[in-house]
Amino acid sequence: MTTIKMKNKITKFFASRWGIISVGIVIGSLAALLQNLGNPPNMGVCVACFERDLAGALGLHRASVVQYLRPEIPAFVLGSLVAALLFGEFRARAGSAPIVRFLLGVFAMIGALVFLGCPWRAILRLAGGDLNAIIGLAGLVSGVGLGALFLKRGFTLGRSRETFKAAGWIMPGLMIGAIILAFVKPAFIFASDKGPGSMHAPILISLGVGLLIGFLAQRSRFCTMGSIRDSLLIRDFHLLYGVGAMLAAAFAVNLALGQVNPGFTGQPVAHSDYIWNFFGMVLSGLAFALAGGCPGRQLFLSGEGDTDASVFVVGMIVGAGFAHNFLLAAGPDKVVEGALQVGGPGFNGQIAVAIGLAFCLVLGFTMRERFE
Repeated sequence: MTTIKMKNKITKFFASRWGIISVGIVIGSLAALLQNLGNPPNMGVCVACFERDLAGALGLHRASVVQYLRPEIPAFVLGSLVAALLFGEFRARAGSAPIVRFLLGVFAMIGALVFLGCPWRAILRLAGGDLNAIIGLAGLVSGVGLGALFLKRGFTLGRSRETFKAAGWIMPGLMIGAIILAFVKPAFIFASDKGPGSMHAPILISLGVGLLIGFLAQRSRFCTMGSIRDSLLIRDFHLLYGVGAMLAAAFAVNLALGQVNPGFTGQPVAHSDYIWNFFGMVLSGLAFALAGGCPGRQLFLSGEGDTDASVFVVGMIVGAGFAHNFLLAAGPDKVVEGALQVGGPGFNGQIAVAIGLAFCLVLGFTMRERFE
């Protein structure tokens, strides 16, 4: 079989229903295994949380319990890069409204850190028995649904166009640098000695898993936000099969490894304030929809040379710094003198979510193409 025929066969498989289901099974299973190998509970893979830890490692915030240069994030980009190069899909491109994309990334991260997780972690939290994730997923669906309405009415950030190849290599280049720093561990890189930032799988395993997920997600176009948007807008459930498979696989592996703890309270790195679990993810879902992809998808697009996605990724990383420097992130539930103290965001975080929602709504109503 020629190389071209083999590539076409692989492309056809990943575009099929069983292709996206297979990718979901791989992601869910590996995420649960990473948790067993050292990553934080119900956080085998969380793009928002891992970008927050990366921001801390670079000194963008000084929350000492969430600082670690997690190799999964750069590996997602580089795995996608390898797939794009092998299949001739690397194309340096740029669009418009970079400051808007940056701020959407900032507010998407703030919403995620109010909920304490991105869409991927919401799925993994549910697979681990954390029922608060149901509230978060309801917020995600609501936010993406609102974004879908804006898209239906002509919302756009502008069409992308081809640009200089060097621009498309900037984000992969930065991620190669991050991998080097993760191995070299220079003194200026921060690392937690307690808390979630101190919990991680062996670096080579994390790197390998990240590269594999990046490769598979690029080929299959795996996207949690896209699965909801497509289901609502065009009744296309293709991507949703993959997300469902991710949940089922993570639950099965968690069950086999004794990592399921059903309930609303006592959940790791989570809070049971249902109002802000919901609205935090409404903000994230709306920002993801307006930006055109969930945080994982933005990383994979960055690996393909999409500089718009790269701007969004940078916005999320900077947003993590804002969230912890200005006390916007939620705190988890904790037991104080034998009594449960419900966590959640403080006043600053609540105001930030309100500002983020207002910002996204203004964009949705004003940045629209006019159809004659």
